Amino acid sequence: MDCPVANRVREQDSAAFTLIELLVVIAIVAVLAGLLLPGLGRAKQAGLAAACQANLRQLQLASLSYTHDHGDVLPPNSYVYVMGENDGPELAAASWAPGDVTKDITTSNLVAGVLFRYLGSVGVFRCPADRTVLTDTNTGRLVPRTRSYNLSIWLNCDLAEDTRRTLAEASRPSPADVFTFLDTHEQSCVDATFGTYRPDDSTGNADCWIDLPADRHNQGANLSFVDGHVEKWRWKAPKRFEAWGAPARPDGDLADLKRLQSKLPELPSHAYVVGP
Repeated sequence: MDCPVANRVREQDSAAFTLIELLVVIAIVAVLAGLLLPGLGRAKQAGLAAACQANLRQLQLASLSYTHDHGDVLPPNSYVYVMGENDGPELAAASWAPGDVTKDITTSNLVAGVLFRYLGSVGVFRCPADRTVLTDTNTGRLVPRTRSYNLSIWLNCDLAEDTRRTLAEASRPSPADVFTFLDTHEQSCVDATFGTYRPDDSTGNADCWIDLPADRHNQGANLSFVDGHVEKWRWKAPKRFEAWGAPARPDGDLADLKRLQSKLPELPSHAYVVGP
């Protein structure tokens, strides 16, 4: 006659997991996690890129609103470079984003810019994928950088001869083919102007970067254009900041530079005249 207690023990033993079964389950969970995590990472990066594009679209629309309110004149894009103890770009009389973003631990300069009234939010000036932080010298705390974008030097910037000052001038050859704001490399982003030599530069610097675009979006950057649309460009080569004015590398970096130069506004015919 079977013992009832022994039968219950055997039933309990048969319902328990063995060590091998537990190891198999753990291995399956690990495999599934390995399959899912890269997809989640890509989805997160895509979300950050989309938010960045939305920021640039808002900046460009604000720029167009400013232009319409000021007789077709583009937002000012210059800065005052102060020589002295605190060398660097300082608050200009008027600018779309004055100040030195490597020193600004508050958003006061952005609020003082001419575009803020059209935006109403300082978050628009910063790419959500930009992880750069500054140290607040008053508290010792780390704070996010306030701005990640620059505006082409060829759009109403006093530092460039033949800069385009009106929307009509900036729209040539077409408003869809002239870039305005773009993601700027973390080490290159200081003042709010993105310097670019022209492809026909007479000083011999046509193959050099002045400022460097970012590559934080899967080796790419976002750019807005005069007509208001935004594009994501994937670069042929990663962007490694060496110095302002550094020659473009031949590993695809030069092709990236030429691509960006092809989206500069057209200059008036007199700019190409050589001699009397």
